[in-house]
Amino acid sequence: MKKIMAEEEKQEDYVVLARKYRPQNFEDLLGQDALVQTLTNAIKSNRLHHAYILTGIRGVGKTTTARLIAKALNCIGTDGKGGPTTHPCGVCENCKSIAAGRNIDVLELDAASRTGVDDIRDILDGVRYKPTNCRYKIYIIDEVHMLSKNAFNALLKTLEEPPAHVKFIFATTEIRKVPVTVLSRCQRFDLQRLQIEDLMKLFNKIVTAENLKADDEALHMIAAAADGSARDGLSLLDQAISLGSGKIRVDIVKEMLGMADRGQAFEIFENLMDGNMSALVSKLQEIYKNGANPTAILNDLIGITHSLTKILLIPDFIKDDRLSETDRNFLKEMSAKTNIALLSRIWQMLIKGLGEIQNAPVPIDALEMILIRIAYSANLPTPAELLESVKKKSDINPKHTIADPASYDANENYDNIQITPRSVAPKTALQFEKIEDFICYLEEQKQLRLVYIIKNDIEVTEFGNGNMKFKADDRIASDFVITIGKILESATGQKWTLDIIPGEVILSMANIEKARKEAEQKNVAEDPLVKAVLAEFRGAKIETLIRKIAEEEKENFDNNDDFINEVFD
Repeated sequence: MKKIMAEEEKQEDYVVLARKYRPQNFEDLLGQDALVQTLTNAIKSNRLHHAYILTGIRGVGKTTTARLIAKALNCIGTDGKGGPTTHPCGVCENCKSIAAGRNIDVLELDAASRTGVDDIRDILDGVRYKPTNCRYKIYIIDEVHMLSKNAFNALLKTLEEPPAHVKFIFATTEIRKVPVTVLSRCQRFDLQRLQIEDLMKLFNKIVTAENLKADDEALHMIAAAADGSARDGLSLLDQAISLGSGKIRVDIVKEMLGMADRGQAFEIFENLMDGNMSALVSKLQEIYKNGANPTAILNDLIGITHSLTKILLIPDFIKDDRLSETDRNFLKEMSAKTNIALLSRIWQMLIKGLGEIQNAPVPIDALEMILIRIAYSANLPTPAELLESVKKKSDINPKHTIADPASYDANENYDNIQITPRSVAPKTALQFEKIEDFICYLEEQKQLRLVYIIKNDIEVTEFGNGNMKFKADDRIASDFVITIGKILESATGQKWTLDIIPGEVILSMANIEKARKEAEQKNVAEDPLVKAVLAEFRGAKIETLIRKIAEEEKENFDNNDDFINEVFD
């Protein structure tokens, strides 16, 4: 009976790895060099801030860091005479009580369970009293973003001007939910995700301390699955130790994480690229029966796609130390068979597939459909290849393309267009030979309202030699003629006669330009290559036409009267 009770007592004393190996000093704090350096310099120069806010994903050490700051500020050393330090002794009463969470001057509050203004009032009531044993009274508020709006408002005044003996340390995973008024009163530290290398160092240290055996590959898998969180990684390590009876093996970790063998993931990806459907589905069912998780398989394929893309863009990535020899051989072989455009398409379909798997009633079925869709699209031609194919199928002269303006036959109804391409600038300063020159001048003078009226609300029938005749819309301002006359006289140095002739404004410059573009688009739509493309892609339409006007076409435009007569008949 005594033996059974002793065993039960021993089991109750077990502390999980995430708590047992929690950092006790700043040297043990992994991946947060900027924070450590800032606090070190602040303590050395006696420039301690009254409030800090720590943010980052779960398990990167926010609460641990808050306790370390509390120890650093309140450590009195082994002789009881020490001051603030970045190397707390860990043996004085203050250090031990803070580490154990029983120091009466270091108060840890959970804002998730104490969100109201009354809870904050309790804090504020105790702020005015000096610490009992420590140098500073420190309030650590975890998940501070959970406080109510009124609770934040109640805290503001004290947070801005706290007593000299009070320090606030906030921790949150949702920094955007914390009001700006609070953030502006705090020094902010963004705790970084832990790199796989940092987690591997931590795991190896623990494996050695616990006298365990572990495969490096197994530890690497756990570190990758932890996604930058030390707590997640240590929880998985604890689980792997239990499953393997003290030995952390690759097969145990794969089974625990629901991972597919790396070689099998490569085989699936290769079948995906080749469109080998029977082999792909068979392999997928095989690894699923062996315990692979559909989401984990998809994540592996996403990682392979990303690595291949990086190798195509940065060839030296193949030498990365994080890649195994198997990875290098596969990626090197596969990179010669693919291209960026194809990988981008696969990437998009895989990422979209993550959501489909989560919403699907049977995840493995959803994964099969995703991979089948990708397999059938993997060998689809790129837009450039498809265009070349359309050219060949349509027997189109390769030299005749929509980028060649001279290749278009002018519509016989639009042989004489009465519009001249706008000049970039007047040929002679302050001498306007045509209305386009005058418009350029107005644009240079920033008279954009007048430019709009000339293009849209009047129809110029005569311009030059001091005369301007035009039809005018009823909506133009009454002072338009006077304003234009003054500008023309000031610019050219001669008196201009402006006549408004009766008639409806039909051939405004804006209308003529619109008709010209419609005619061009109609001509383009008749082009054999465009016809072939529109036939290949049903439902497609011409949205925008960009073309350069050849010099020889300008002369045609200068003498094209029939164009206007036909369009505006």
